[in-house]
Amino acid sequence: MSTPVPAEWSGYRRADGRKGIRNVVAVAYLVECAHHVAREIAAPYGDDGVHVVGFPGCYPNGYAFRMLSRLCTHPNVGAVLLVSLGCESLPRTELQEIVADSGRPVETLVIQERGGTRSTVAAGRAWVASQIAALAGAERVAMTIEELTIGTVCGGSDGTSGLTANPAVGRAFDALVGAGATCIFEETLEMVGCEEDLAQRAATPELAVELRESVAKAERYSVAMGYPSFAAGNATGGLTTIEEKSLGAYSKSGRGQVHGLIKPGDIPERNGLFLLDVVPDGDSRWGFPNINDSVEIAELISCGAHAILFTTGRGSVVGSAIAPVIKVCANPETYAQLSEDMDIDAGRILDGRGTLDDVAAEIRGLVAEVAAGRLTVSESLGHREFVLGYKSFEPIGPACHPAPLPMAAA
Repeated sequence: MSTPVPAEWSGYRRADGRKGIRNVVAVAYLVECAHHVAREIAAPYGDDGVHVVGFPGCYPNGYAFRMLSRLCTHPNVGAVLLVSLGCESLPRTELQEIVADSGRPVETLVIQERGGTRSTVAAGRAWVASQIAALAGAERVAMTIEELTIGTVCGGSDGTSGLTANPAVGRAFDALVGAGATCIFEETLEMVGCEEDLAQRAATPELAVELRESVAKAERYSVAMGYPSFAAGNATGGLTTIEEKSLGAYSKSGRGQVHGLIKPGDIPERNGLFLLDVVPDGDSRWGFPNINDSVEIAELISCGAHAILFTTGRGSVVGSAIAPVIKVCANPETYAQLSEDMDIDAGRILDGRGTLDDVAAEIRGLVAEVAAGRLTVSESLGHREFVLGYKSFEPIGPACHPAPLPMAAA
């Protein structure tokens, strides 16, 4: 029997009016040369909500700057330490100003100006310790489902994913959106063949055109890169074609109306269901990523997702910095093997221990519990993976993000 979903819980109010479900100190490195120092600064505070994020590149990239700007001002983040080598291209002063304007405490340490590794680490640890103490007294305020954003992604998919975990998340999404939450799904690389059904769910005819084009772009990208979003592990796990994988992945979106199309760093302007397009715009460029679950998790978080529903059939152990990851395991054999890394056993649907509705209700209940402070398995194990590389995106147009509407009109 599922746990009743609470009507409200306590969250952390930010200066911009948004509310978070965690109170993280983010240590952000601005180039790979500063990564070790940032990691050393955070090392003593593994149990104190200090998370390391950052961008390894030295060449400037607007996508990376936008991602870090959104992540450092995410509602789950209470304070930010920027760690710079000193000669990288990412504009640290501008990033600090964005964080400061959000009302969060922020400090920038430049290694070349601080005397090197040891002195920078010492200064960083002192600042982080002061912020941990300050955030411990943060006011908690009432938070409801209407203020919650949930993302979903799948990884390590197999032949069971489209039968259990993915459609269960889809039903949970339908219920969460119906209750007023904002839900974000993605993976247009894994929606090839589903574009017409996706378009029929669009809130407007103009949005339908954009949804079709997002999948067509993903297909063009796959051709240019040399292979679709179909890994060897998918095949050995029982998936036969990209079409089969697409149908399973697409089922995570549920059956409700799609209210908008967004790209990394875009914050939905209304509650509802949104497709996140993570495939780079423009000509395909070698060096841009094709498939990376951790990048996609970060991109969902950059759009305001408080938590991520991660479905897996083969098994994946990754979590994330900034936002908790809830693992929904599709395969009962995988769950038996990796139960210590999984939150929900959706594979019980296959052997008659539950139904899709049972698992969907469990997902909804766990989302609320995690929002109220319960740690996910990946959080308890200390998983805080984070990956950010180079990409390029054009801004979305008005057809992608229809004007905010009252929920009753959705």
